[in-house]
Amino acid sequence: MANTVVDARGEQCPIPVVKATRAIAALTEPGMVEVHVDNEIAVQNLLRMASGKGYAAKSEQVETGHYLVSIDADHLVAGGESEPEAACAGDLRGNTVVAVGTATMGVGSDELGATLMKGFLYALSQQDELPKTILFYNGGAQLTTEGSASLEDLRTMEAQGVEILTCGTCLDYYGLKDRLQVGGVTNMYAIVEKLTKASRVVKP
Repeated sequence: MANTVVDARGEQCPIPVVKATRAIAALTEPGMVEVHVDNEIAVQNLLRMASGKGYAAKSEQVETGHYLVSIDADHLVAGGESEPEAACAGDLRGNTVVAVGTATMGVGSDELGATLMKGFLYALSQQDELPKTILFYNGGAQLTTEGSASLEDLRTMEAQGVEILTCGTCLDYYGLKDRLQVGGVTNMYAIVEKLTKASRVVKP
């Protein structure tokens, strides 16, 4: 099986989709096309293009600002691929920010609160419209680190383009900086900026 790598980092729509489409068209046998991009809208557009052509595709965040979209071109379209039409679209997730400031949900029993928070993050991962960003700070920093019961749900959302950020000061305070397992580290300036620019803020 052929394996083609396309580096479209630094490129804006529709360039990543065009490059991926041309890479698929250049295949002489079914194969995998791996597209590297640096923005989430490009990820969504690539996944939409692949789905429209009947190809299986998945995405993952390699590191902050670096995403990999793998397109399994297990069949070739007769006559090659045409240039993408209206392949570019805005961010379908809108600009909802979820702010998580504690490892538990609600006031009362911490044991119950931990169960509720796990359920909240799982339910969030199952929504048709995912948030754009999830911010974790203070006690919420524990949820993105080693031992968290919600890591699988958070990784699932991250793989779909959700930005997951944890307060670096909070990680330092709790001694968790070396135990971060999902997403990136942020600061208070960035947290304030994302909250003030959000169209909607959700706090569990």
